[in-house]
Amino acid sequence: MELTQYTSIAFTERLAAAGAAPSVGSVGDAYDNALAETVIGLFKTELIKPCGPWRTVEQVEIATLEWVDWFNHRRLFHELGRIPPTEYEKHHYLQTESDRQVDTHTIEPA
Repeated sequence: MELTQYTSIAFTERLAAAGAAPSVGSVGDAYDNALAETVIGLFKTELIKPCGPWRTVEQVEIATLEWVDWFNHRRLFHELGRIPPTEYEKHHYLQTESDRQVDTHTIEPA
């Protein structure tokens, strides 16, 4: 039996109407969802399971927003030099802008 991946036509049309490109990996490649699945696993392990039971959807929503804020702004990420992801991203874009300015101000020899 051949495995085939189906994507909803209505979903594809909705993405196109919103100006978004669908993200569908090639057959047999797990890269497409690996990061999302890893973050969801961390979220469940670090927040949802140990902090329950949850009584309302609002409790989960507020806790989720707080966790995402911590994850992006205060979590020290070893692979980035033990700084939060948003700080690393800020430095990246500052460096990229600095490099771009150097490139536009470089005078070529005559």
